[in-house]
Amino acid sequence: MSFEHKDPSRRTVLAGSAVAGLATALPGLPAWAQATSLQARKIPTSGELLPVVGIGTAIILDFENDKAKLDERAEVLKTLIAGGGTLVDTAPSYGKAEQTLGELFALTGLRSKLFLAGKVRVNDAAGTTAEMQASFKKMRVDKVDLMQLHNVRDGNQSISQLRDWKKQGLCRYVGITSSFDRDYAAVEACLKKEKPEFFQIDYSMVDRNSEDRLIPAAADAGAAILTNLPFGRGKFFQKVAGKPLPDFAKEIDATSWAQFALKWLLGHPAITAVIPGTDKPQYMTDNLKAGMGRLPDAAMRKRMVEHVEAL
Repeated sequence: MSFEHKDPSRRTVLAGSAVAGLATALPGLPAWAQATSLQARKIPTSGELLPVVGIGTAIILDFENDKAKLDERAEVLKTLIAGGGTLVDTAPSYGKAEQTLGELFALTGLRSKLFLAGKVRVNDAAGTTAEMQASFKKMRVDKVDLMQLHNVRDGNQSISQLRDWKKQGLCRYVGITSSFDRDYAAVEACLKKEKPEFFQIDYSMVDRNSEDRLIPAAADAGAAILTNLPFGRGKFFQKVAGKPLPDFAKEIDATSWAQFALKWLLGHPAITAVIPGTDKPQYMTDNLKAGMGRLPDAAMRKRMVEHVEAL
């Protein structure tokens, strides 16, 4: 959920795109959303549908006492919802993000329309509970939709405490996350042992290290899969900056490089949703369009990677 759009290359890439500025139609439905709809995929353990494009909150919500930013982020949330999205992902390690999210909930009244995903870090039972309670207080909520154990590093890690919270009604789903290659072996073991309902992993066109083992393991475990860092910490935008979209992008209804990258992720049948960090309504609009229209099949995904690698 690292902030992916800070790099000015995205601004360059997006400039002139047909989607720029369309979010100004708020609070009504954006113009592009009137002609199509955001796709949703089933959460394997329940069958509940989850819209395929959400938002992460690292960096973009790590601020305080800045009304202009708060108002802009409120428009981002409104754009997400107007376009059919619901998923918002946060964590106590994201600075002021949880506190800012609580302020946004109070400002907009949109909490009830969102699928809220939180996290706790591995700690002793009392410490983990205290962190959860502190997060709820900052966000001004009494429960979340998904609680995830953040950055698992031990293959024997248990998520029984999170399952107890689910029984208590503090969350509806439980999961685990990782964004560090060094922990992948432990994460794979934990996936196989614990079989969480959700799994969140870093995955992008420029970072495919989780593709061969972790994503299949999560799918085999019956987990819904969320992808963080979908632009590879900005490396994707750096690579495509100043380059035109290939003509074949039209075959998957991609009109921007961000859509190209996100559609590549969503073309993987095991991926449930993508959660790029987004600080401006027009970027949120752009991201949402990735979950609309055609998606690439396996052959097209291969072609897309080969094209980007050749740039």
